Amino acid sequence: MNFTLRQLQYFNAVAEQRNFGRAAQVCHVSQPALSVQIKALEETLGGALFERKARDILLTPLGRDVLDHARQVLGAANSLDQFAKDHSGGHRSLSIGIIPTIAPYLLPGVLAGLRATDVSLRVQIREARTERLLSMLRAGEIDAGVVALPAGGSELFEVPLFEDRFLLAGSSTRIQNMASDPEALRPLDLQTAQLMLLDDGHCLTDQALEVCGQDRSSGLINMGASSLATLSRLVAEGFGLTLMPELAARAEADAVPGLKLLRFTAPQPARTVGLVRRSSTGEEEWFRGLADVIRQVGEGIVSATRG
Repeated sequence: MNFTLRQLQYFNAVAEQRNFGRAAQVCHVSQPALSVQIKALEETLGGALFERKARDILLTPLGRDVLDHARQVLGAANSLDQFAKDHSGGHRSLSIGIIPTIAPYLLPGVLAGLRATDVSLRVQIREARTERLLSMLRAGEIDAGVVALPAGGSELFEVPLFEDRFLLAGSSTRIQNMASDPEALRPLDLQTAQLMLLDDGHCLTDQALEVCGQDRSSGLINMGASSLATLSRLVAEGFGLTLMPELAARAEADAVPGLKLLRFTAPQPARTVGLVRRSSTGEEEWFRGLADVIRQVGEGIVSATRG
């Protein structure tokens, strides 16, 4: 590369001001110094960038083409400069992945907690199903993931954060019928024809099938809902029963008045929510801090549901 950022800055200033004198003032240099740099840029690019008229400066066809590229380069350079300033001043950024059956219930509190801890922290959230999320983590596209454990893989390091128990969810009539026979209120005793679960690919579906002693070959189980919000509305209208994580229970019950919840008899089925990072990342303070915030928020939500 035989041109410099300074030359591109001077060129952009002349294009904006359409006057060499005013451009020199904007760039805080003398007009001869600016003109020398513009001339050097023209020689490097192999043609004139401006048509110099008596009272105006116009871009040549080459100048118009170069201006688009120059502004992209200057924009990228400014972004890099800001990043360097932020980094040297202690500013940090994190990219966090989170699965859909956790994200809407946990994220508001977690983001507020992170903001309270470090107002300069930039957080990017990526919501994806477990398999996709772990692929992004391994590829370095995200720094950490919030998933149901175990995640699997020796190249990943995971920390359990809190237990998220499953409740039985359905319409008032169905739940009343189940509650009338506490001895039968065990996941393994649920009839497959009664169950509605999330569609294929959600780890919550695999967990629900496991605690119910079923697998995907159980053809009577309806696995078609795309979200817990959809599932809540279906079962509230009487279309079967489902397993609802405590993390989502209060939010969904508030949003769907007809949804009723019932606890299983002990031992209650549950999933473990955890935080995962690459083993190669190493033990860093940001990971511990993030884990602490998620644990506090998650435990607060499930404790309120149990209370």
